[in-house]
Amino acid sequence: MSNSNTMPEPQAHERLADFIRQNEAAIVKEWIEFARTLSPASDQMSKLALEDHIVDLLGFVADDLDTAQTPRERFDKSRGDGPKDSPFSQSAAEIHAALRLADGFDIDQMVSEYRALRASVVKQWLAHHQVSANTDIEDLTRFNEAIDQAVTESVAHYTKTINNSRNLFLGVLGHDLRNPIGAVSMGAQWMERSGTTSPKQAKVISEIRTAAGRATQILNDLLDLTRSSFGTAIPVAKTKIDIAALCQEIADELRAINGDRHFRVAHEGDPIGSWDSARLGQVLSNLMGNAIQYGDVLSPITVRVAGNDPENVTITVHNLGSPIPPETQKLIFQSWMRGQDVKNPPEHSTHLGLGLYIARLIVEAHGGDISVTSNEQTGTTFSLRLPRS
Repeated sequence: MSNSNTMPEPQAHERLADFIRQNEAAIVKEWIEFARTLSPASDQMSKLALEDHIVDLLGFVADDLDTAQTPRERFDKSRGDGPKDSPFSQSAAEIHAALRLADGFDIDQMVSEYRALRASVVKQWLAHHQVSANTDIEDLTRFNEAIDQAVTESVAHYTKTINNSRNLFLGVLGHDLRNPIGAVSMGAQWMERSGTTSPKQAKVISEIRTAAGRATQILNDLLDLTRSSFGTAIPVAKTKIDIAALCQEIADELRAINGDRHFRVAHEGDPIGSWDSARLGQVLSNLMGNAIQYGDVLSPITVRVAGNDPENVTITVHNLGSPIPPETQKLIFQSWMRGQDVKNPPEHSTHLGLGLYIARLIVEAHGGDISVTSNEQTGTTFSLRLPRS
């Protein structure tokens, strides 16, 4: 290993493996300089943390270049299928991935380090290696295959760790949080049924039950978001239902806790189809809840079910009030977007901005679509198109 960044005098026909070993310090120095540019992940990292397993990676590459391999073995290694010392041991590339993930590097930043390493080694070697030899093309090919193997191992380990974290997150949400929230909700319901000694106590118990219900809805939204973020479709269990009756049921529930608001539910044609009642109830509750939150208090919220089409049923939820800005309408069904002004959300909003995104996923899981129109003159209308089967 060289103890300085000064490269030795050019040598004819020097092999790439020897060059890497003799110029390790210069290669590592350029690696660290590049890694420092990957902000904000690298902002608080020391030189040692940025360097981590680069020396081991360079040693692996150099040793790989010196190892005799068949074309098939070289192909397998470039795909990350090279042999390991032990099935339970981690390679330098895998350890590098684990450290970068722990330090907050995203996968693009980690892969860019390998691109920088590849470019740095080739650039320095070509600048130093002034005499061309017949072995140069083979060395460069083998070098790229070794880097490809390291990249593949790092990405695979990074992805595996992320997936394990996702499963842990789902487990915590689905069990460790749902159970205590359920216990709070059941306790509040028991106290309501048992009767209270004062109106103040009754109000507090009602607020506990409502808060537990909101927490459960937020939990469900987060679970759905997590599934969708990792490519898993929201599950739907279809049965034959009356969608107009479901709309009326949701309107009655919301009217019970919003006594000052007026709902109108109307339908024409056939309201029967094969849908997931619980999931569509979630969609309708979100749309009507948004109408309550953002609509004109003095105007009714109108829900219409049109079943004249033999193949599809259309549902609209309409309210008057301040319109949704045109720029927000374009993004409103994306995750983390609120239903009204994303820059100035209502002060007491309890939503995470997931409701309309989850609503879109549920509607799409039924093979349908959801849209919105909103202006000062006609108000805001959300429209659902649901295939009957």
